[in-house]
Amino acid sequence: MKRLRVRHEARFTYQGNANASYNEARMLPRDCSGQQVLSSSLTITPHGPQFPYRDYWGTPVVGFEVLIPHSELCVIAESLVEVNRPLRLATRASWVEMRHEAEARCRLLEHMDQTARTDPTEEVAELARDIAASPRDPFDTAQAICEAIRDRIEYVPGVTGVGSTAKEAWVKGKGVCQDITHIALGALRAVGIPARYVSGYLHPEEQPEVGLTAQAESHAWLEWHSGSWMGFDPTNRIPVGDRHVLVARGRDYDDIAPVKGVYAGAEATELWVDVKITRES
Repeated sequence: MKRLRVRHEARFTYQGNANASYNEARMLPRDCSGQQVLSSSLTITPHGPQFPYRDYWGTPVVGFEVLIPHSELCVIAESLVEVNRPLRLATRASWVEMRHEAEARCRLLEHMDQTARTDPTEEVAELARDIAASPRDPFDTAQAICEAIRDRIEYVPGVTGVGSTAKEAWVKGKGVCQDITHIALGALRAVGIPARYVSGYLHPEEQPEVGLTAQAESHAWLEWHSGSWMGFDPTNRIPVGDRHVLVARGRDYDDIAPVKGVYAGAEATELWVDVKITRES
């Protein structure tokens, strides 16, 4: 069990003044199995009305608007989270059992459809079908697919962008956690395994020192359903554990972008992001 303090700052600088902006932030962790939020806050500058709610996927969202001219928008999320995800044996279903369950549960079916972000190349779909054709159950098939995708994608920041798709990253053969997760989601869904995109934070050290603040980044991983939901980090080839802090779930990145919105009056923005994680116990 680890107690982690996360500080995530996103700063948008406009070329000129934005007369008004309307936004929503998904930056605060959620209570869920293996994770308890002890405290969390969102500070927005310039100040304006805030409208907290949960979206369709259960993610805590803060809608906010700034109705005065501003050349910069700063959003700071601070959270203290207790994470306790001991490695456990996941419930395993057969292919037939999983198919019947997916057909009976709308939420599982929603995570079997491809999106514009996850739609795989034929090469990726064929790779997934070849792995699924072996005598593995859905759980082992899902893990083998994730590891096969990671074997073929080199982790290289800067070669893809926030708007990149799985197909684009696959052609490059390089990308970051968002790209690797999108490719793996497309591959899993191509063989009928429900899978969803997860965003959050990962402490960069395997054994974090108590009291030491580490420079970190937002992180992406996935969860597949093979009798129960299983969290897996394909970028690092590890099950999701007590270094991961979960913020949001969805079909792909478009469902969980940390901050998105519209603004009027300015021509363009620059984004600066800083994430720090401290293990407190």
